[in-house]
Amino acid sequence: MPVKEFKLPDVGEGVAEGELVTWLVAPGDRVEEDQPVAEVETDKALVEVPSRYDGTVEELFVEEGDIVPVGDVIISFRVGEDGEDVEAGGDDSAETGADATEPEPETDIGAETDAESDAETEPDTPPGRTFAPPSARRLARELGVDIAVVDGSGPGGRIGEADVRAHAEGGGDHAGADAGDSGSDKAPAPTPTDVGSSDRKSAVHKRGDDGSAESSADAPSAAGAPESAGRETTLATPATRKVARELGVDIDDVPTDETRDGEAFVTGEIVRAYAEALESGASPAADAVDTSAPEPKSADASLSAPGSADETIPYRGVRRTIGKQMERSKYTAPHVSHHDTAEVDGLVAAREELKRRAEEQGVKLTYMPFVMKAIVAGLKEYPSLNSELREDDEEIVLKGDYNLGIAVATDAGLMVPVVENVDEKGLFELAEEVRDLASRARERKLTPAEMKGGTFSITNFGAIGGEYATPIINYPETAILGLGAIEERPVVRDGEVVAAPTLPLSLSIDHRVIDGAVAAEFANTVMEHLEHPLLLLTQ
Repeated sequence: MPVKEFKLPDVGEGVAEGELVTWLVAPGDRVEEDQPVAEVETDKALVEVPSRYDGTVEELFVEEGDIVPVGDVIISFRVGEDGEDVEAGGDDSAETGADATEPEPETDIGAETDAESDAETEPDTPPGRTFAPPSARRLARELGVDIAVVDGSGPGGRIGEADVRAHAEGGGDHAGADAGDSGSDKAPAPTPTDVGSSDRKSAVHKRGDDGSAESSADAPSAAGAPESAGRETTLATPATRKVARELGVDIDDVPTDETRDGEAFVTGEIVRAYAEALESGASPAADAVDTSAPEPKSADASLSAPGSADETIPYRGVRRTIGKQMERSKYTAPHVSHHDTAEVDGLVAAREELKRRAEEQGVKLTYMPFVMKAIVAGLKEYPSLNSELREDDEEIVLKGDYNLGIAVATDAGLMVPVVENVDEKGLFELAEEVRDLASRARERKLTPAEMKGGTFSITNFGAIGGEYATPIINYPETAILGLGAIEERPVVRDGEVVAAPTLPLSLSIDHRVIDGAVAAEFANTVMEHLEHPLLLLTQ
């Protein structure tokens, strides 16, 4: 059967690369056209990548956590029967040269006896999507467990290795009594392997791989070379796994005394030490790999002392995009912040009066729609705050649309969906649209188009506490308004200090385009409309 390679497609406008977060399939899985095979995070969204073929997963070329450029091969499929091509997609994906038209050599796909053995020990999995990483699927095959009947404890029912073991130890229907007898037929642990003349590295062995090609960790035969651990499961961060791949080391062979959640755990330092030991034929003692390096803080010491180890979080995806955008804005536009406070007795009363009417229409009315309409009133009077400076053309563009970006805090970072044509929408319509956009932003379901085209932004830090801030402009816009919490604070009225609901405002401007006096006048206009909500009816 021919092998088809599948490249990472353009999963979003202007996206050049993505992080492969989760594999949804494993070698040997049967897939259908349009069935999702992986989840990829870009700098804009988390998306599922669908298959273009009906066939069987042959090989995975990248690990979970890897950054993959658009156009790189991430997976291959066996399609058709008896050499007949049943490609379901277009011809965008390249074939694998001679492998696409000729059967794989026995050294790649295993001898016939091994294939027969695999057929006997690998349980049949009923059709349907099962969310489990390759490591969990491999463990299920080794234990004789049908992955499709395992109850997953992860998000969305995702199955982990612990779930597979629990099912096997609990005497599941598909945990065969002879699972322990198949040790000689087990597939070897994933290790970097050449996959033809293209010099790509495989993240996972091909289906039916008989392990005839030695991993680099087993290759050294010099006396005194460290013995491989030969584990079935090893915990490590994506960065550590990347180090292992670069050094040609099978991470399951690296000796370690450390554990996490009952499983062996290795770090990048331990992997490097093991690789150096392999090259030099050092003492086979596992302790030498883990602790011999005379570092101020050994990997063992930092891992064994609770709370003493630093945690490394990848700087990529949405977080990296936010960082680059903020850096560009801060170092391009000279920021000036203006602070003021609106006394909003009238706004609180107006919202309270309209809440019941909104609820009857199934709308939750917040203060945000009132603020948005007040901002539009200010932008119409002072259009320089609804602008863009095009430096190359040496011109300032005063935008004719009023598209307000609403900053939303999500688990992946700050996202700014855009509400278009705010001047043409009513309070209830704005409330419902903001709720919908914010909800989908937190679920990572926004499209790239819904985060483009803003002319002015709002950030509501008061929702989690705080009064004033110095917001960073959402470049290339020229202004952003920060909202504090509406609370009762002391104000002076008729010579007396009384408690009244107030709304702190923090306005940041691009001082190349907007003067401080104009910023203050804009803030005064916004406050006037918030303090006297009937003025919003004129918008």
